Amino acid sequence: MPRFLGLVLFLLISAPAANADDGYRLWLKYDLISNPALRKEYASIARFITCSENDPVSKTACLELQAGLQGLLGKPVPVQSSGFKPGTIELVLLPKGTPDTDNLGKDGFKIQPGRGRTAILAAHPSGLLYGAFEFLRYLQTEGKPGELSGVRRPRVQLRMLNHWDNPLGTIERGYAGASLWKWYELPETIDPRYRDYARANASIGINAVVLNNVNASARFLTPEYLPKVKALADVLRPYGIKVFLSINFASPKTLGKLKTSDPLDPQVRAWWQEKVREVYSYVPDFGGFLVKANSEGEPGPQEHGRTHADGANMLAEAFRPHGGLVIWRAFVYGPDPKGDRFKEAYQEFKPLDGQFAPNVIVQVKNGPIDFQPREPFHPLFGAMPKTPLAMEFQITQEYLGFSTNLVFLAPLFKECLDSDTYARGKGSTVARVIDGSVHDYPVTVMAGVANTGSDRNWTWHSMSQANWYAFGRLAWDHQLSSARIAEEWARMTLTQDPSAVATIKDILLGSRETYVRFTTPMGLHHIMGQGIHFGPEPWLARSARPDWTSIYYHRADTVGLGFDRTPQGSNALSLYAPETQQPWSDPNSCALPYLLWFHHVPWDKPLSSGRTLWDELCLQYYAGTDEVAAMQARWETVQPHVDPEWFADVRGRLAVQHREALHWRDACVLYFQTFSRKPLPPGLNPPKRTLEEMKRIVEIYQLR
Repeated sequence: MPRFLGLVLFLLISAPAANADDGYRLWLKYDLISNPALRKEYASIARFITCSENDPVSKTACLELQAGLQGLLGKPVPVQSSGFKPGTIELVLLPKGTPDTDNLGKDGFKIQPGRGRTAILAAHPSGLLYGAFEFLRYLQTEGKPGELSGVRRPRVQLRMLNHWDNPLGTIERGYAGASLWKWYELPETIDPRYRDYARANASIGINAVVLNNVNASARFLTPEYLPKVKALADVLRPYGIKVFLSINFASPKTLGKLKTSDPLDPQVRAWWQEKVREVYSYVPDFGGFLVKANSEGEPGPQEHGRTHADGANMLAEAFRPHGGLVIWRAFVYGPDPKGDRFKEAYQEFKPLDGQFAPNVIVQVKNGPIDFQPREPFHPLFGAMPKTPLAMEFQITQEYLGFSTNLVFLAPLFKECLDSDTYARGKGSTVARVIDGSVHDYPVTVMAGVANTGSDRNWTWHSMSQANWYAFGRLAWDHQLSSARIAEEWARMTLTQDPSAVATIKDILLGSRETYVRFTTPMGLHHIMGQGIHFGPEPWLARSARPDWTSIYYHRADTVGLGFDRTPQGSNALSLYAPETQQPWSDPNSCALPYLLWFHHVPWDKPLSSGRTLWDELCLQYYAGTDEVAAMQARWETVQPHVDPEWFADVRGRLAVQHREALHWRDACVLYFQTFSRKPLPPGLNPPKRTLEEMKRIVEIYQLR
């Protein structure tokens, strides 16, 4: 299929024709609605479009609405600048002072049917854009009458993708090809893919993008790269998307040739102020900086005897005249073999609460270790009432099987968002902390580490597109259910057949729990291969740091398994509110998914399942592998209703996933058996390979 040459051309030829679906169109498939009666009903309310605004974002909203309706309805939908006819959709920008404007906020909108027309009302152009996409989503998912009207506004102000893209075109933890950004062609050549990326983000409410890796090169702040950043900002702006950059904290020395990067040094402060001014000369609506400092070897203020607050506030001062933000990552930890990495970000940042400038946001990963398949929520959430905290999720599947495994992440995101911090009593969920409801944060942010790349279908594994979609929908409204998001995506992307949609939804909703079972059941964590973080390596005992090994976390011995984080162990449990601690504090009542996160449990201990720890561990590994086989069988049933290219892609990857699940099962069961010294539970067939054979297989994974 030829590459599309621009927005209008892309939209107008969005009908599938005879070509197979290669995944490029994502969920923005404005194909003809196959149900004639439904198509007729929708056509009666979408015969004309009125759009009188001339700003770039409003124009984009009008173009998207027109082209989407023409594809879905199979006939032209004229645009007029004024006037009224029955069946008109009006895009209306409300004047300042209108009663609805305060209620809608910057990005909200109201869809108001009645009197032969449908009005999409907003206080700002971005609201019109999001309203247009909501209207199209209603048609794509075959919405029912009465579902369309009402006010929608985002619960979080900045809904952001963090790209871990590098200057040379690689992506750290990227599994879908090279970087989207063709840095060496910019700014002269603008790939049409940039615009298609922007419209995909806008369609799910994403309004901010960090272009480069948090392990940042200072090169991005040079006159060589700033024109390239400007070119991308110019493409993204009509879709309501602001550009941010990750920066290297040592840039004053690297670029400015200063003797120090000490944030309290006057020359350093002056250098950053001038550099920020220079950035804004290229991108007047620039969003700000994302900073990884004093983490995993990255430079930061602590090298100069200063705190994270000192470093963040120095940058915040430079941004204050321009209205920009500093987003400071809390992912910090030291290599202490006797410590607990679980506690270290809390111990560093909690004492700094209230010391950060008003335009600083501290960005916290969803869990205390590092994007594991399952983690308890990070204890910093709810613990910093005076400092806005941003959520950082990972959409790319660094610890979740890369792009050979089908793992739908909405349940993982929801598990964290719905957790109760009890910061101000019951109901102080993580979601309500980050949206500002609990502590009245003036700025709110939810970020996701992007899973996109240069592969034609954007995410390599076709089904991983659902994770990009899910992140955007939850960043807009964290109260949406995983089931609703899965059904929306399936209907917009794959099929409208009710039976097939139900099957695909069930596969998606169960996939994350299946992955946990065959990799890290019952609270095991960080036992994957080092370096690339792929495949099982529970025997890993040596690395550059003790907390990069597996034995640091699972603590297996002849007595039992698991990391004791009670008062008798590291006491990491004490970082949570008493109400949060209580369900996790007693190994006799702790829910099995978190048991080994918080307790070192004897192999013979009976669990709530009625089985011993050893028997339950083995059964979980075997059940997870069997569930992958069941996913394969269920996928076969949707073949008549899914595009052949899509179907074949997913079928092949599920076969790979089953092979990898067997590797995980056999490696972990055989390794932990050397400590438990117990036979497998009755009914389970022993692995056909030895532990030494599994170690040789897994060693191949780590070759680079």
